[in-house]
Parts: sequence; structure tokens; C-alpha cells
Amino acid sequence: MKNRFFILVMAGCFLLNVDSFAQSVRQTISILGDSYSTFLGYVTPDTNACWYGIPDIEEINDVRTVEETWWYQLIQEQEGQLEVNNSYSGATICHTGYNHEDYSDRSFITRMDHLGNPGIIFIFGGTNDSWAGVPIGEYQYANWTTEDLYKLRPAFCYLLHAMLSRYPDTKIYNITNTELSQEVSDSMDEICRYYEIPNIRLRYIDKQAGHPSVNGMKNICRQVREALLAE
Repeated sequence: MKNRFFILVMAGCFLLNVDSFAQSVRQTISILGDSYSTFLGYVTPDTNACWYGIPDIEEINDVRTVEETWWYQLIQEQEGQLEVNNSYSGATICHTGYNHEDYSDRSFITRMDHLGNPGIIFIFGGTNDSWAGVPIGEYQYANWTTEDLYKLRPAFCYLLHAMLSRYPDTKIYNITNTELSQEVSDSMDEICRYYEIPNIRLRYIDKQAGHPSVNGMKNICRQVREALLAE
């Protein structure tokens, strides 16, 4: 009898957990991302550079439709609604881009104020910062200068600080890609802990041309969903 009662209680807790997740995801969702979250015709503003949905990409990656993207799958599974997908292919978190070019026109910092009024925000960046070898800088949690924002650590600190102020009623999650430099991954983890923002560190995801394949998108969706359910 005791065992039966225990099973019923655990089953009830599981259902409550799933229901709680479903209710949270049914809120509007915004994404602040890079190429991994783009799809032509589904980003705002529509002038943002896209990687997915471009015909030439079909030769090197098997993602063909928006329904195959990680974020679309996550939202559709739980009958959610996309508020804004402000993703930009090649964008860095900080203002420094490839070949040390100035990316302040597309950085995560520049785009963070344009996410609508969502219930949930996913930040999914750092990949281009790692690939471009941007300056790392020091952990800095206040008194940022413009120069500081050209380095990853102070820029990511500033990003999370500003977003918590800008979206006080929104649940914010960070997603960290696989195969980034250890310095970038660990820095993002440490800064997320400081600001008490959940950091979803992805494990293996299948990739083609450095970007999630159809299976890779499923891998991301599943891992994000599992992380949300575990909270």
C-alpha cells in the first residue's frame, strides 16, 4: 500500500512538473541569437543576415524548413507562440567580430532591446566570439565603458545585467553551444552563475558545416526541454 501511494505521489508530481512547463512555454518566447537560430523570413528585423533558409546552404546542411529548427520545434511541442526571433548570422556577443572588425551594428548588445515583451527569452550566442577569437577581457560587473564592450567577458556581463533590467518579468535562459573554446564556455558559465541566469550547456549535437543538422536541431530542442523540465 505504501509503495502504491508513493508511486501515485511521484506520478502526480511528474504531471504537475510537465503541466508547469507547458504553461510557461505557452507564453510568448523571444530569441536573441546567431546563425543557429536564424531562418530566412522568420527573423526580426528581416534585414538580419540568415544562414538557414538560404538556397546555397542546402548543399552543406540538411535543414530545409523552419519546422526543423530547434526553436520552432520547442514552441510547437507546447503550443507556444514566437514573439520575436532577433537572430543574426555571424553575430558576436561583444562588439568585436571576425578579423577584429567592428560588429557593433549586429552584436547581441546592440540587439538586446528589440525582443518585444515575451514571457521567456533564450540567449543563444558565443559561437562566433569563440570562432573569431575575440578578446576575452576580465570579469566586470559594473562601470562598463564602450571599450570594455569589445571584449567578451565584460560584454556578456553587461548583456545579462541590462537584460535583467530591461525585462524584469521575463524568464531568461542562456544556451551554450558545444565545441567552443574552454575559455568562452567557462566564462559564460561563470557569468550566468553570478547573475543567477540558468545556463543550458549543450552536450553532443550533430552538425554539418559547423551548424546543427536536422538531427542536431532535435538534439538542441530535447536538451533545452529537459533543462526546463528539471527546474
